[in-house]
Formats: sequence, structure tokens, C-alpha cells
Amino acid sequence: MFSVISLGCSKNLVDTEKLIGMINDAGYDAYLDPEQIETSVVVVNTCGFIGDAKQESIDILLQLAKLKSDENSPLQTIVVMGCLSERYREELKTEIPEIDFIYGKYDWVKLIDDFRLGKIEPDPSYHRTTRTQTTPSHYAYLKIAEGCNRACSYCAIPIITGKYKSRTIEDIVEEAQYLVSTGVKELQIIAQDLTYYGIDLYKENKLAELVERLADIPGVKWLRLHYAYPRQFPYDLLRVMREKENVCAYLDLALQHSSEHMLKVMRRGITKEEMETLITQIRNEVPNIHLRTTLMVGHADETEEDFKDLMDFVRRMRFERMGAFMYSEEEGTYSAIHYEDNVSEEEKQRRLEELMTLQEDIALEINREKIGKTLKVIIDREEDDYYIGRTEYDSPEVDGEVLIKMKGQKMVIGEFYDVTITDADAFDLYVN
Repeated sequence: MFSVISLGCSKNLVDTEKLIGMINDAGYDAYLDPEQIETSVVVVNTCGFIGDAKQESIDILLQLAKLKSDENSPLQTIVVMGCLSERYREELKTEIPEIDFIYGKYDWVKLIDDFRLGKIEPDPSYHRTTRTQTTPSHYAYLKIAEGCNRACSYCAIPIITGKYKSRTIEDIVEEAQYLVSTGVKELQIIAQDLTYYGIDLYKENKLAELVERLADIPGVKWLRLHYAYPRQFPYDLLRVMREKENVCAYLDLALQHSSEHMLKVMRRGITKEEMETLITQIRNEVPNIHLRTTLMVGHADETEEDFKDLMDFVRRMRFERMGAFMYSEEEGTYSAIHYEDNVSEEEKQRRLEELMTLQEDIALEINREKIGKTLKVIIDREEDDYYIGRTEYDSPEVDGEVLIKMKGQKMVIGEFYDVTITDADAFDLYVN
């Protein structure tokens, strides 16, 4: 039996689901993120994006190493895979010798053979259909590419994952069809950078064509787009989003900052004016769209004036969804080589809290505008006296939810319902 601990982003989770599927195919049981380790083998799919994520991975590995040394513990074998081990394979071998097997971001499929669980099937469709879903059965993440070709100053992802590698349209469509055949109704389309899709493989951007093909698959009720990059945005995607009813009016567009100074320091390859023009066009062409963005505070060389510019930008843009994080210097990145991490941790924290407080006020205003409106929701689960659902404007795990008071009514998990919103706070909507 295997325990599998999956850390980091949804892209990691897809790899975890494929690994569990292969283990299950071989006739063994695999348990995801167990509260207590009761198996002889533990596989940790690590994250190496920023300092906190790396530390979480290391802390868990150290806890497992200690558990392995306990003669009363069933744990005998520790396996590591993912982004952290892709970059720090030799260091992990040296610092945590209790680790028995180390794989990286792409060679983890060797685990099946190394554990004598069988051979990977030569049929290429095996990797598209062998997957044990760990999300609720009605939605799944669909990864369309690996790697990244951008050169953002702060980001270690290209160092870890390498150059952008698009999957073929046919390959992605086949996996989507398989997922729908298992009961999936909502596809979360993910990549480190959706905006670059197809350029490496087809020599032109193919994101709009891919989304149109996926939207035409019978049974796909919702399709949501994550992690677009603002530079060289494929504007033909907006037509598809507007015309295809099952493509959610939702876009995750990571902007990171607004000041001209910081956009240059971060090597974002775009100006503030170009970003604002893009946001305006998106809102004009896709009515009622909800934009999610991610912003960073405390990057090396960020001044108080830069931060005030960012605050003003957020006030004016009024993003429906926003996340933010503090700059973490990552070795080997352009920033780590060329800039001093000269914003104190205390100042980073202050800026983060001030930015998120502003966004909370904006989110509350936007959510309260939904009171009295009837929205379509998909039901994810039951919790206490509520059905918990989401609108097309809400992605699982990262966005708000709709809490629907049961009051004797019967709703089915995974089904869609029209509900009238009766109350709201900054994070969630309510139906009483």
C-alpha cells in the first residue's frame, strides 16, 4: 500500500492523480494525503515555487524521516518526486539520507518499474486515461502544457520545469473526452502559462482553437481558464469565450504589478498602459467576466511609490478575484543575481496586509451587488446545514463559494441549480 502526499499547485495534483492511477492499475492501493501514515511506502510530490512552499516540503520530509526511524512505525520507504526534487535532487540525497527514491518533475513514472509494479504501457493513450481522480467526480484539472518560456525576474519555474512544451490538441481533447466519460462536467484548464499554448508546437498560438474544440465536446458543461500571461495575449480567445456558453466568464490573468518601474525590474515585458488596455478589452468583449489576478509585494527594489501605484491600480481595476504574496528571493533567478532583497520582511508583510484589506473591501462591494440576482451554481458538497456550491465565477479551492441553507430541500452533488442570492460577505454568497 502507498500513501501519496501532494503539495503545491493543481498542476502537481494532476501528476499525483496519474501516479495513483498507475499504482491502482498495478493492483495496489494508494491513499491521498492521509491524516496518519499506515502504509509502508510514502510518496511526496513536492513543490519548489517559493520559500514557504519549499519549506513545507522539507518539513514534511523531515517528519517522515523521523517516523521511519521509529521501530513501531509501518513506514519503510520514502519516495520524493516533483519540483523540489527536480531542482535539489543531490542536496536532498545528502541532507535527508532516509529518502529511498528520488524522482524529478518528469521521470517519476519510473517509480512503477522500480517498485516492480509492472511496465508502463507503450500505448500513448495510457497516460491520458490512467488517472484516479481525487477531486469531486464532477470536476477535474486538465493540464495542457509543461514548462515556461517567460523570463520574469523572480520566478524559478523555468529553471525547474524547462522550456514550454505544449501537448497536442488531439491529445488534450482525447483526455477531456475520457474525463467526461467518467462523469466530469467541469474542466479546469491549467498550465504555467496558457497564453503561450501552441507556439512551440504549431508555430502559432492555438489557445482559442483548443478551447473551442474542448467546448464542443458533448457533456462539458463548464470550462474555466487558469494562469494566462498578459503579454502577447491571444485576443481571438475572447470571441470563443463570448460565443461558447459553456466557457465560463472567468479568466485567471497573473499581472504581478502595475508600476512601470516594477514591471521593468520584474522583466514582465509589458507596460502599465498595455495591461490596462488588455483589461478594458477583455471586459468589453466578454460581458460580466470575472477577472482573477495575482500580485506581488516587496520585490527587490520596490519603493513606497511603487506600492502606492499598485494600490491605486487595484482601486481602479476592481478585480473580482485577487490573490497576493510577498516576494521570496529564489536562488538562480535574475532578481537574486542582479538585485539586493532590500525590502524588509516587516515592510513586505505591511504591504501585503494593506493590499489584501483593500481587495477585501472591493470584493465585498462586488459580492453585495449579487444580492437579489439569480445565478447558476454547481453543488460541490454538503457541510453542516448547507449545500456548498460555486458559480461560474468561482474556481475550486481559490475562490468563494455559495452556501445554500438546506431547509428540507434536496440538491444533488455535481448537479446545477439556479438560486437567488440573499446575502453576501467579502468571500462567499448565501442563499437562506
